[in-house]
Amino acid sequence: MYQELRSLSTGVTRVETKLDTIGQGVTEVAKDVADHESRIRALEETRWRVAGAAAVLGAAAGVAGQYLMR
Repeated sequence: MYQELRSLSTGVTRVETKLDTIGQGVTEVAKDVADHESRIRALEETRWRVAGAAAVLGAAAGVAGQYLMR
């Protein structure tokens, strides 16, 4: 009986250790996701700024072209 309880206790300890390891892994993944999210947002913001600058430059070139054609 004592041996069975000892074996059960050892098994529970192993499960607890594995659960702690899994919990740490989940925390690491959550940090990685947050980091990737901030990187993606920065890239998207830069992309839209470049697109806006291209539109402004295109409009300015059109106005300058019209002015020079007079």
